[in-house]
Amino acid sequence: MEITTEAKNAQPLVKIENLFFDYRDASGSPPEYVLKNINLEIAQGSFVAVLGHNGSGKSTLAKLMNMILSPTKGKVYINGLDTSLEANTNEVRRMVGMVFQNPDNQLVATIVEEDVAFGPENLGIEPPEIRRRVEEALLTVGMSEYRMHAPHKLSGGQKQRIAIAGVIAMDPRLVILDEATAMLDPVGRGEVLSTIRRLNAELGMTVVLITHYMNEAVYADRVIVLNRGELYLDGTPKQVFSRFEKMRAAGLDVPQVTELMHMLQKEQENSEPLKKYTFPPDILHTMEAADIIEKSYSYRPE
Repeated sequence: MEITTEAKNAQPLVKIENLFFDYRDASGSPPEYVLKNINLEIAQGSFVAVLGHNGSGKSTLAKLMNMILSPTKGKVYINGLDTSLEANTNEVRRMVGMVFQNPDNQLVATIVEEDVAFGPENLGIEPPEIRRRVEEALLTVGMSEYRMHAPHKLSGGQKQRIAIAGVIAMDPRLVILDEATAMLDPVGRGEVLSTIRRLNAELGMTVVLITHYMNEAVYADRVIVLNRGELYLDGTPKQVFSRFEKMRAAGLDVPQVTELMHMLQKEQENSEPLKKYTFPPDILHTMEAADIIEKSYSYRPE
C-alpha cells in the first residue's frame, strides 16, 4: 500500500487487523490465501469504493464484514464486535446490510411494501415501527409510488432500489453493495448510484461500494484497490486514479476522462517544444477536463 487517507472519525466502524482468508478444501494441500495481511479501518459515515480485478478478494472481504465468512487468521471488528465470535452474529448482521449483484435473488414477496418489510419482520420489530420504516425506506430510494406494485414487473434499476430499501429498513450502520450495478443498464446504474450517494450524504450511512465501474468510484470519499488478495492502493479518488501506471499494472482502468488527460500529457512530453501545456493526472470529471483543455489550447505563446 502506497497511499493512505485520514479517517473521518476517531472510532472506526470497521477495523480489520492482519486478515488472511482461504477457502480450505479436504485435500490437505497448503492454503492459497484469497486475502493476505489486510489492515484497514472504515470510518462511520464514509463512502468507500472497493476496486479490483476478478479474483482479487473484493466479495470475500464483503462477506467477512457481514459474518457470511470467518477469518482464517486475523480479526474483523464491526463497531467493536469481533466477527469470529458466533455470539455476535445477529448483532453484526443487524449493523451490516448487504445488497448483491442480482436484485431478483433478494426479492422475496409479491408486493413491493411486503418485500421491504420482510427484513424488519424477521428482526422481530413491532408492526407500527415496521410500517414507519417501510415508508421511510421507500421514500429514501424514491420508490413510494410503487409500494403496491409487483417487484417482478419493475425495471432492473427499480428492483435494485427496492432491494436497497429492504436493507435500509433494517436500520443498518453499514451498507455493502457487492457489484450491485453490474447487471443494470446505464439508466439503472445512474438510479442506484444516486440512491447510494443520497444514503451517504443525507442520512450519514456508511457505504462500501464494490464495483467494476470507475466512474462510480469517483464519487466516493475513499478508494481501496485490492490486487491478488493484497491491499494495493488506498486513498482519495484523485490520489488513486492519478496512479495510472499502477492501476494498469493491476489490470484496472481509470475513468475515461482521467485516461484522456494522461494521453494528452504524454503527447505533450513527446512534442517539440517540450510541455507547452500541462494536463493534471488527477482529473475525474468531464467539465473539469473541458476547462483545462480549453485554457490549454487557447494559449498562444508569444
